[in-house]
Amino acid sequence: MKFSGKYIINAPRQQVWEALNDEKILKETIFGCQKIAWVSDNKLEIEILVNLGVMKKSFIGDLELANVKKAKKYTLKGSGRGGILGKVHASADIELKDYEQENGIRGTYLEFTAIGGGSSAIMSLGKTIIGSSAQRIIDRFFERFAQAMGVEITSLKKE
Repeated sequence: MKFSGKYIINAPRQQVWEALNDEKILKETIFGCQKIAWVSDNKLEIEILVNLGVMKKSFIGDLELANVKKAKKYTLKGSGRGGILGKVHASADIELKDYEQENGIRGTYLEFTAIGGGSSAIMSLGKTIIGSSAQRIIDRFFERFAQAMGVEITSLKKE
């Protein structure tokens, strides 16, 4: 499954970068996040409670930053284990660029593309259900992210 998004965040690029790497902001931002902690310079451990309608399940996983170009871009690779539901995995490329709006306000253009999937137990729920839920969660993540930063965000329409 593929996901993507483009956003304008009304904050300087360095501030957005720092927030993307701040455990407190991430915990507030990631829906269902029970725990998140840096375990090395480029790895986080995370626990997320996922509500799949008929059941709630905790996924315990790892996030790793690769191809890091500070305050510009990185690849976020993640995997999680959810007991009887099996495993999930995803990889997202996140890129930040300076952006000046027509009204002169400077901000950050954030673009991401992600690919994700899971074991047969999760995929049996249906790609359509999982895909639309995941895209909503991603969009809501960025709304909550901007709220946690105390700034405005604009989602750019898909082309």
